[in-house]
Amino acid sequence: MMPGINPKQMKAAMKKMGMKMEEIEDVQRVVVYTPSGNYVFEPAEVVGITMQGQTSYQLSGTPRFEPAKVEIPESDVELVASQTSVPPDAARAALEECNGDIAEAILKLTAIE
Repeated sequence: MMPGINPKQMKAAMKKMGMKMEEIEDVQRVVVYTPSGNYVFEPAEVVGITMQGQTSYQLSGTPRFEPAKVEIPESDVELVASQTSVPPDAARAALEECNGDIAEAILKLTAIE
């Protein structure tokens, strides 16, 4: 609720406007999935607000971002391993470090130190 406003008065005003607020109980975690990764709210509070027949949800909490893990096809691992003469495990590790970029992985494995 809003600071400085009596919660009972606020509920009465919302009821007059046809608004209904209801907290979803026992929410432990909310995950928002995106192509680049997931936003995880833990702990989280979720409130449903119904007005004029439509319900909106308000999410409160502090998110942490978990980047999406890149899926490395076996054919990419084989290609990098054959081009660099390294074992498949080393090729896969280089591809994961380079977010699946084949050219970057090959350059990384063939760089003269």
